[in-house]
Amino acid sequence: MGIDITDAEAANELMRLAKQIAHHNRLYHAEDTPEISDADYDVLVRRNAELEAAFPHLIRADSPSRLVGHEVAASPLSKVAHEVRMMSLDNAFSDEEVEEFVARVRRYLNLPADAEVAMTAEDKIDGLSCSLRYEQGQLVRAATRGDGQVGEDVTANVRHIADIPQRLEGEVPDLFEVRGEVYMGKADFAALNQRQEETGGKIFANPRNAAAGSLRQKDASVTASRPLRFLAHGWGAASQVPEITQFAMMERMRRWGVPVSPLLRRCTSMAEMVQHYRHIERARADLPYDIDGVVYKVDRLDWQERLGFIAKAPRWGLAHKFPAERAETTLEAIDIQVGRTGKLTPVGRLTPVTVGGVVVSNVTLHNRDEIGRLGLRLEDRVVIQRAGDVIPQVVENLTRDLPRPAFTFPDHCPECGSEAVAEEGEVDVRCQGGLICPAQRTERLKHFVSRAALDVEGLGEKTIDQFFALGWLESPADIYRLRARRSAILEREGWKDKSVDNLLTAIEAKRAPDAARLLFGLGIRHVGAVTARDLLKRFETLPRLREVAEAARCSEDARAELTSIEGIGPAVVEALGDFFHEHHNAEVWDDLLSEVSPPPYAVETKDSAVAGKTVVFTGALETMSRDEAKAQAERLGARAAGSVSAKTDLVVVGPGAGSKLKKAQELGIEVIDEAAWAEIVKAAG
Repeated sequence: MGIDITDAEAANELMRLAKQIAHHNRLYHAEDTPEISDADYDVLVRRNAELEAAFPHLIRADSPSRLVGHEVAASPLSKVAHEVRMMSLDNAFSDEEVEEFVARVRRYLNLPADAEVAMTAEDKIDGLSCSLRYEQGQLVRAATRGDGQVGEDVTANVRHIADIPQRLEGEVPDLFEVRGEVYMGKADFAALNQRQEETGGKIFANPRNAAAGSLRQKDASVTASRPLRFLAHGWGAASQVPEITQFAMMERMRRWGVPVSPLLRRCTSMAEMVQHYRHIERARADLPYDIDGVVYKVDRLDWQERLGFIAKAPRWGLAHKFPAERAETTLEAIDIQVGRTGKLTPVGRLTPVTVGGVVVSNVTLHNRDEIGRLGLRLEDRVVIQRAGDVIPQVVENLTRDLPRPAFTFPDHCPECGSEAVAEEGEVDVRCQGGLICPAQRTERLKHFVSRAALDVEGLGEKTIDQFFALGWLESPADIYRLRARRSAILEREGWKDKSVDNLLTAIEAKRAPDAARLLFGLGIRHVGAVTARDLLKRFETLPRLREVAEAARCSEDARAELTSIEGIGPAVVEALGDFFHEHHNAEVWDDLLSEVSPPPYAVETKDSAVAGKTVVFTGALETMSRDEAKAQAERLGARAAGSVSAKTDLVVVGPGAGSKLKKAQELGIEVIDEAAWAEIVKAAG
């Protein structure tokens, strides 16, 4: 796909990608049930990155480039907040992209062209990220990554993994968090599945899923019965880091008794990095565990500190992914599924084929345009590829030139018969039935009570389907009226006094819900969880947000007020205006707010002199690059803007500052030099 598209088309595609990727992140990280392959997922992430690079002004607040993993799902395991956030890594798929990564490091650090940039290189284990907290050398807690900020406590389970030392050897810091991957070896995985099949247990799709399912057990004895392993790749919180390089620190961890990859190397040139990548790639099939690439990290820790992080990943690390595995099969059928937003998604049914040891039979075809791009018809022979999970992507149609009837994408919803069309500038075909479409009405209700939205415990998908079929649930407000149906619910099979009372209590507990969660739960197009929070940060209450959103349809001032919020672009403004302009949506909104009373939205800001302020950097900065300065501002809770306006709070100037400095002076905005900015950073710690 090219980038020769309009702003509106790019905004729509970025919106779709954000939702698709968030969906797959939830399945992979929170539920251990991925439905697409790593390669398919990488294609989505890569397309998102390409669009954001071409249209930086359209980057969404809920962009996948800003998020790590997924919020911890409901689980019998308790939640654990990470003292230091667990990040993910950006990906590269070619030697040229790795070369550009090294060049970016040089540019960011203002290094001369001949300066050595040493990197560590090691195999990327396809496992479950885990953080091990040692105090006085003793293992005291283990946690999964979760969404990077909050994970699950798996301490009792981890104590049964033989690779993980209960106590570190030698002199160690008072506090040290070892971070790495819990995995299952190939042979152990095959033996486990054989046992599962013999006993009628769950068959795991691949070693990564088996490892995740084995570690995230309420009963630690289940984990103890599974052959889990561990390899460290770094660290988190530490009272002391006794080495000055990544490689030396990993070697020290090895001496402490922590398992570290035997393939870890220190490379001093691009040629050495690529050479080691090729070596690991050749050895891949013979390794006792699954890997999906090679990870590079800047060796010097002081440089890592300067480089810092951007959104969800460090600037000093990169994952060089392996090419996807491929196979041929036949496209037997194309089914159309209707989502909660009315989107018609085509799903290809394949003649089952084994790719990399996994049998696959389904593939998402994304949308009508993708079917047209590949020229897909029933009975076509197709090439599919995968890189470690279940559902692959179609990369080539081998029989597109054969005479065969074209596939006709439906122009009416298969669920309700309403007209299905693609709006101007969009590729997705959507059912126009809205609230009369069963697929949308029930899915919207399920979304409303989901974990990321209202999180109503006990009101699951089956219950919503049941109550909807009975006519008890038509809109979100009906959820709060279920108390009047207590007797009727008790008459239904499977319901007892305790279960009904638990459900009604859970609903009543959401009478004063978080305003941002409620807004997200309404399923307004383009308004994801992060966007909802950004909107409420500015407007605090839902009535105030509605007032501005409605005014934005005819008031430039109101539109400007909305788009001045970081991450809020024209697509969000239009979606909000359209939502409230529709009479039935306004009725749903008013009806819901007659049942609930969300308190004003409050946000905690980081304790620094510039938290919550808008900062602009201008001129030639001498001690850091512009990107590094902006990253510092964001870490201090400030917003780094590119231009000076009446909303700017502080301007940091270097030599050669021109028009921005002049405008700041004209507006009476505080102006400081680079040294003063350094003091602010230092004071924040």
